[in-house]
Amino acid sequence: MDQNMHKRHHNQVRIIGGTHRGRKIDFPTAEGLRPTADSVRERLFNWLGQDLTGLRVLDLFAGSGVMGMEAASRHAMSVVMVEANRIVAKALQDNVNKLNFQKINVICGEALLHLNASAQIFDVVFLDPPYAWAEWPILFDRIGPHLEKLARVYVEAERLPELPPSWMILKEGKSGMSRFVLCQVA
Repeated sequence: MDQNMHKRHHNQVRIIGGTHRGRKIDFPTAEGLRPTADSVRERLFNWLGQDLTGLRVLDLFAGSGVMGMEAASRHAMSVVMVEANRIVAKALQDNVNKLNFQKINVICGEALLHLNASAQIFDVVFLDPPYAWAEWPILFDRIGPHLEKLARVYVEAERLPELPPSWMILKEGKSGMSRFVLCQVA
């Protein structure tokens, strides 16, 4: 019983701000899935501003979904969460339903294929793929047409990739093995 309690607690994160502050999100164990730490999310949403009213948000490697749900909790106009793992995507949809997030669209699909198939434009983008993922140059090429002028892009990785020259780093930090930057697209 002790082990089950620990496992359940380990696969759970909480929303730290907005209308759903304190609500918990359960997620399955999956390779490469590591939710962004509370302290990092708190710093990021301080950088972005606590109120995302009117902004269109993309969480391209959704994982636990906590980044997209934080954005929705902070009044984002719309949030698209893309997750390649079918089991994880189902858990995302279950959490969205349970928490009654009306403005979140969960898509089960591979990130680069989704960008090819979509014409949506975003104001805020979260890019936090599994550490082993290495297709950054292709991603940066494909994400470009989906970014609104002056869009802000959050990148988190074990080792930060070379960013496109038109992206200006606004803020940067590190936490444990993670490095992260918030950029503005020129």
